[in-house]
Amino acid sequence: MAIVVFEHHAMETSARLGQVLRDHGHQLNVIRLYAGDPIPVDLNDVDGVVSMGGPMNVDQADDHGWINQEAQFIKSAHEAALPIVGVCLGAQLIAHALGGKVQAMDAPEIGWHPVGQFRPGFPDTIFGGIPWTTDQFHTHGQQVTELPPGGVLMASSDCCKNQAFRVGLTTYAFQFHFEWTRNDIEGILDQFANWIKESGRDVDVIRSEAETKYDLYRHLGDRLCESLASWVFCIEHRLNHTRGPAANFDASQS
Repeated sequence: MAIVVFEHHAMETSARLGQVLRDHGHQLNVIRLYAGDPIPVDLNDVDGVVSMGGPMNVDQADDHGWINQEAQFIKSAHEAALPIVGVCLGAQLIAHALGGKVQAMDAPEIGWHPVGQFRPGFPDTIFGGIPWTTDQFHTHGQQVTELPPGGVLMASSDCCKNQAFRVGLTTYAFQFHFEWTRNDIEGILDQFANWIKESGRDVDVIRSEAETKYDLYRHLGDRLCESLASWVFCIEHRLNHTRGPAANFDASQS
C-alpha cells in the first residue's frame, strides 16, 4: 500500500511534505508524469493521493494528455474516501475534478504574500498551531474561482480568494506552496526567472525577502506537513494493522 504522488514538473516534487510522510511510515509511489510515467489504472494498493504543482493549466489537456486522466483518478479517489492533498496545480486539479472552476488571474501571484485563514467558525484542525495569517510562497497565474460542490473555504489572500479549501473530510487543496525548501525556492526562481520578470516581479527582491521570511515559513510549513501526515493520511493506512504485521514499521526497533 502506498500514497500515489503525482509530479508534473521535475522541480516541483513533494519536497518536505514527502519527507514528512515518509517519516511517518508512509510509502510513496511517485508518478513522474512529465517523464511519461503511467497513471495507475485503479485504486488497488492506493492509500491516498498527493498532487503537486506545475507550470501547466487544467485546460491544457491537448498539450498534456495526463491532465484529464489524473482528474478522473482524483475524482475516483475522492469518491472512495481516500485522503487527497493537492498543492498549486494539484489544488486546481482537485477543483477541476470535483466540479469547481479554475480561471486565469488578472495578474499572477508570485513570491512572498500573506495568507489568512477564513474563520466564520472554528479553524480547521489541519491549521492547528498555525497563526491566523502567515507569509506563504506563491507561483501561480491561475486560481480556483468556484469551489466544488460541498467545498469549504479555509484560507484566502488579497489576490486569490480560494487559497485553501477542503471537500469532505479528507480532500484538502492548497494554492500556496508550504512544502518547499530554500533550495527548492532558489531553483524555482532560477528556472522561471523570465516568467517572473514578465509578470512584473523582481527575482532579486523575492530572493532577498527569503532572508527574513524563510525560517518561519519552513517551521510553520513543517507543522502543516505534520498535521497532514497525522490527521489526513491516518494511522490505519500507515500501519495496515487490520491485516497483521506492518511492512513499513518494525516495533522491535522502538
